[in-house]
Amino acid sequence: MAMATTFIIPSFSSSVVAVATTAVAPKLRPASSSSRRTSKCPTAIFSPRIASRPPPQRASSSVIRCSTAPPPPPQSEGPTITPPRPKYIPNRIPDPNYVRIFDTTLRDGEQSPGATMTSKEKLNIARQLAKLGVDIIEAGFPAASPDDFNAVKAIALEVGNAVDPHGYIPIICGSSRCNEKDIQAVWDAVRFARRPRIHTFIATSAIHMQYKLKKSKQEVIDIARRMVAFARSLGCSDVEFSPEDASRSEREFLYEILGEVIKAGATTLNITDTVGITMPEEFGKLIADIKANTPGIENVIISTHCHNDLGLSTANTIAGACAGARQVEVTINGIGERAGNASLEEVVMALKCKGGRILGGLYTGINTRHIVMTSKMVEEYSGLHVQPHKAIVGANAFVHESGIHQDGMLKHKGTYEIISPGDIGLEQTNEVGIVLGKLSGRHALKMKLVELGYDIDGEQLDNIFWQFKAVAEQKKRVTDAEIRALVTDEVFQPTVVWKLHDLQVYLPSFSSLYRGDSDANPSGLKIIANAMQVSCGTLGLSTATVKLISAEGKEHIACAVGTGPVDSAYKAVDLIVKVPATLLEYSMTTVTEGIDAIATTQVLIHGENNHTSRHALTGKIIHRTFSGTGSSMDIAVSSVRAYIVALNKMLGFMALTLAKVPTERTPGSV
Repeated sequence: MAMATTFIIPSFSSSVVAVATTAVAPKLRPASSSSRRTSKCPTAIFSPRIASRPPPQRASSSVIRCSTAPPPPPQSEGPTITPPRPKYIPNRIPDPNYVRIFDTTLRDGEQSPGATMTSKEKLNIARQLAKLGVDIIEAGFPAASPDDFNAVKAIALEVGNAVDPHGYIPIICGSSRCNEKDIQAVWDAVRFARRPRIHTFIATSAIHMQYKLKKSKQEVIDIARRMVAFARSLGCSDVEFSPEDASRSEREFLYEILGEVIKAGATTLNITDTVGITMPEEFGKLIADIKANTPGIENVIISTHCHNDLGLSTANTIAGACAGARQVEVTINGIGERAGNASLEEVVMALKCKGGRILGGLYTGINTRHIVMTSKMVEEYSGLHVQPHKAIVGANAFVHESGIHQDGMLKHKGTYEIISPGDIGLEQTNEVGIVLGKLSGRHALKMKLVELGYDIDGEQLDNIFWQFKAVAEQKKRVTDAEIRALVTDEVFQPTVVWKLHDLQVYLPSFSSLYRGDSDANPSGLKIIANAMQVSCGTLGLSTATVKLISAEGKEHIACAVGTGPVDSAYKAVDLIVKVPATLLEYSMTTVTEGIDAIATTQVLIHGENNHTSRHALTGKIIHRTFSGTGSSMDIAVSSVRAYIVALNKMLGFMALTLAKVPTERTPGSV
């Protein structure tokens, strides 16, 4: 830990940066003149001063490409070199420039109202997070419910024991309040992993201690110290402690409680901006002050956990890393309580593009080519859709519509793209070599899937292939975006209880279907696989006939009348499934342009039999919701597929609750 390094700390009130050359755990002084540890240079770490020389280059195992621009001249920004992932030691990092990525999608992310996921979905996401290369997976809150406990345990058993050829294995972590019952539950779930971690937290701000905990400062210190010691006594050598609402906590009290939990055995201190109230300069100063004034801080890792209430979570996280934090807590797509958390893809790509030149050499072990796949998986399973303008993974992130922008892109992509789409696993149609059509075979489809970042074999590949052939029969060429839609329709689905076999919708005005009149035939529907057909018009009610296949392989047929093709089809499905459900949201998008485009439908439902859960922060009872996505060239088929996926999720949840005590979320948040 005595190895010296140079890192650069951004001054967010200026366009220039400040440089600090120090050991791994320097004793910086607080910027506050009122502190009992008076600083000789209160603003030293944030004073504007240009770096006199760039950070040294290190050995490389792979080249990081941040843009399609040509190599930059010396001293300028450009591609950086990433060293291999350093050996994992709980309370220190051999390379002082390495930043650990702690993903809390399955814990804080799932606390978003409506974002509940099944155990199978959580396991699938954990597998994908391992492919992404996150250092720590916070798998959940084991004490919240039997289902949460079992999900964390399953992740620990499988993902926590899968070692890749380079020796990488993720740390599996569980979250708990500072009480023995919660901590014991975490240990019982994560101890099956090769690298288990217990994460425990307690509030430290005056407002939380007075109104929520109703405890004094000394009582909170005593609880934190005893619970960290208890976690270590269970045999866990990796214990993380979070002072909840740290950004609003009194500094001297924060230094004291952090010093006590270090002595009790904590290996990581997670500094939280629980309500997302700080500015980047404030948060960077908070990390620097903690680093300067906490006894024993050189023996632990400092972490950040920033919320996005003011839209500053990514900026605050980067500021914390620049000030000395070497673990950052993030979520896929930035999901989480209220306005969400710091977004993994934003933080990682910021470090990738700016780490080498501007941020003093900071880097991560993330395989960024898995970002898009991971984002889509979390979007599908959580039911929280990514807004089109979302940085890195939004639908518009690499789309150029302005004539000026298009002109620049045609001349050189570096004019408007700071990141190559391929760096995050987004291959664009005009940049890949395999073009798929109706004559393409299974091998060509497999190669295309590999090219797009999907590792799919067996029955899933067979199902995608036959869906692809059905689309290819109707189109001359199947685009990458349409293939992704087919993959989503097959891969990101729950355990099958019901499966659509046939759908037929009749309406008295058949002649309007063939007139080509956009008002009479707004959907442009046509026959596709399995003889699914829809007729639309304006002269009467639609009548839908639906054939579903049960999990036992039996066929069930029902007919219903509705106000339109989707309404009548959904009513027919309800007659078969016989489980009341309320449709909360319905939306449809086309994957590509044109009348023959694939339509993707998203629905959100909740059961009418009081399927409820308790909100993790407020304790309020809310309806448990279930999302579904379906894709097809036929919008009625797309709609029914999405509805059936959501129903399958709900039925799967019902099966679990019949076998176990009804789940209730445990109040808690960091």
